Amino acid sequence: MKREWSLIIVLFFAIIVAVFAVINVEPVGVDYVFGTAQWPLVLVILGSAMLGALTVGAAGSVRYLSMKRELRSLLRENRQMKSDFETNGEQALRSSENKENNEEQQEKVFGSDTPSR
Repeated sequence: MKREWSLIIVLFFAIIVAVFAVINVEPVGVDYVFGTAQWPLVLVILGSAMLGALTVGAAGSVRYLSMKRELRSLLRENRQMKSDFETNGEQALRSSENKENNEEQQEKVFGSDTPSR
């Protein structure tokens, strides 16, 4: 549903820009680094809007690709950790249980004055 609302908002702003551009058709001077030119204001407005949209789209694409690369890396790391746990986790769990049992037995034999971790 969020995507549909975004599309509606974008279309609304596109209509506003188009109406504003069509109303302003008189020629204006555009200064470049090496000179000036006369352009209809409608083209200046639409061109500026297009350049803005391209800039935002490019920045969004860079961020999207960066997040996608990070996600792939994290998924790879997650799979590696799962496979490591499947192979070594049961052994580590048994080892941990044995260690706890040994500490309990030592506590019974030597009393509670042994330092605990």
